[in-house]
Amino acid sequence: MASYDLIIRGGTIVDGTGAPRFTGDVAVKDGLIAKVGEVSGDAKEEIDASGKIVTPGFVDVHTHYDGQATWDQEMAPSSWHGVTTVIMGNCGVGFAPASPDKHEWLIGLMEGVEDIPGTALAEGMKWNWETFPEYLDALEELPRTVDIGTHVPHGAVRAYVLGDRERPGAVPTADDIAKMSDIVEEGVRAGALGFSTSRTVLHRDIEGEVVPGTTATAEELVEIGRAMGRVGYGVFEMASDMRREWDEFGWMGKLSRETGLPVTFAALQSIAKELPLEEQIASMRAENDNGANIVAQIALRGNGIVMAWQGTVHPFRLKPSWSTIADLPWAEQKARLLDPEFKARILAEEHDFSEVNKDIMGLIMVVCGGWNMQYEMDPDFNYEPTAEESIAARAAAAGVSGDEYAYDLLCRDDGKGFIYLPILNYADGNLDFLMDLQQSDDTVNSLSDGGAHCGTICDAASPTFMLQHWVRDRSRGTIGLENAIKRQCSDTARLYGLEDRGVLAPGYLADLNIIDMDAIKLGKPWLAFDLPAGGKRLLQKAEGYVATIKNGHVTFRDGQWTGETPGGLIRGPQRVEMAEAAE
Repeated sequence: MASYDLIIRGGTIVDGTGAPRFTGDVAVKDGLIAKVGEVSGDAKEEIDASGKIVTPGFVDVHTHYDGQATWDQEMAPSSWHGVTTVIMGNCGVGFAPASPDKHEWLIGLMEGVEDIPGTALAEGMKWNWETFPEYLDALEELPRTVDIGTHVPHGAVRAYVLGDRERPGAVPTADDIAKMSDIVEEGVRAGALGFSTSRTVLHRDIEGEVVPGTTATAEELVEIGRAMGRVGYGVFEMASDMRREWDEFGWMGKLSRETGLPVTFAALQSIAKELPLEEQIASMRAENDNGANIVAQIALRGNGIVMAWQGTVHPFRLKPSWSTIADLPWAEQKARLLDPEFKARILAEEHDFSEVNKDIMGLIMVVCGGWNMQYEMDPDFNYEPTAEESIAARAAAAGVSGDEYAYDLLCRDDGKGFIYLPILNYADGNLDFLMDLQQSDDTVNSLSDGGAHCGTICDAASPTFMLQHWVRDRSRGTIGLENAIKRQCSDTARLYGLEDRGVLAPGYLADLNIIDMDAIKLGKPWLAFDLPAGGKRLLQKAEGYVATIKNGHVTFRDGQWTGETPGGLIRGPQRVEMAEAAE
């Protein structure tokens, strides 16, 4: 009888703790890591990892698979990029609790905020739940390639309590807030990993209304946070415009000190935030110096949109001529777009801004003509492009207008060209400001939005981007491999109390990646129409993942799903002592 289920031989082990890499073996038995170092004995399967790095599986704490997780076992695209654990229900949007008359409203909220096709959600979800504990039970029915955990989302809670009174500016009564707090406590006791809210004007439902948490008072948010304090665990997650009059860091610090729980927020360079990123970090650290535990979630590249004719956004959507073909089948659209007469007409037209909300007018102007901020996505596109690579610069070099260059670019590859517009995190035209933040214990690598913004981004590929760009290729300075792996594995896991993963050591979950660092590379994005009801999503694969292993089962080999589904639902914190039986 074999000593182990799996032995990975001779790899360069980067164990997730930040310790120096070393060459050795990893033995797996009963879904746990049994031994790391020199392993004797045999196994049912052995994998030669010579010349490859062996890491823990990646833990992605900011995703939006809330609907997709109810029907999809593969959990792409995150699972294609070495991710073995995802946490969803971020930014205050999700699907539980859900009274039957609010299903369509919740879908509209998710579609508007996260650009997930409402038709796909309507067809894909069974809605075999109403309360949050029932939603967790429904999630538990389907095995997957990854483990999933989730927050209780503010938008769904508010809608469940306020009903038809939920609208922008609605002021809950003390009784309403108490009921919301009870729902959150019930959800966390049932296994939710935290609570989430959103307070940014950029997050709007399908009708253009700001999401419920935007106008919530600090008193409402703190009282809901106290619900997790009564349970004794949970993370309070938030996206915010950081308006000065809201004093976000004041109440976040108060809540964290009172409950002893972490509060985490999206830390971005943003035109929508009154506080510059540097001031956000300084304010966070001032509160932490006073006993709080606030953690900044940082993205590793410019957050924005990938524009395409078939995508959700492109620079010509507000031209009158576009409206005449917007609802046509793609073959007919393409024929018109490639017609020189149609091109001349649409380029000559003015944009129609009459229906644009004034709060996002600046953003729309950049989308429609900010050519110095938009970049051509070449086959080997570098997500830290220079000014010389902008559409404005390339159009000038070609002797044409930015409008014409962008139009022709989108028409390339049989109408499947892409334009990259980094709206957030690219104010300096580079990513230098992230160097120090990636060395800080009060920040975590995050904000992939896996499963969301289906027609505009594929930042679920962030772990691969981290390895390719930040560890190996970046000409402006790289970060160490050991630090990068620690940040994507143990740091993210610890934030959510998942102490059983993110480290390669005896007793931990056998969640691993075997990676060829010489071969690691992001693939070219493409638009697929494979969601329920033919819903679209922007996808991006990767080269260089030799194998991804979840709970000791090989889920992906050379980027291909093996059909294994060892992942399940995470209910609450997972303590190290739960895994010590393997030692």
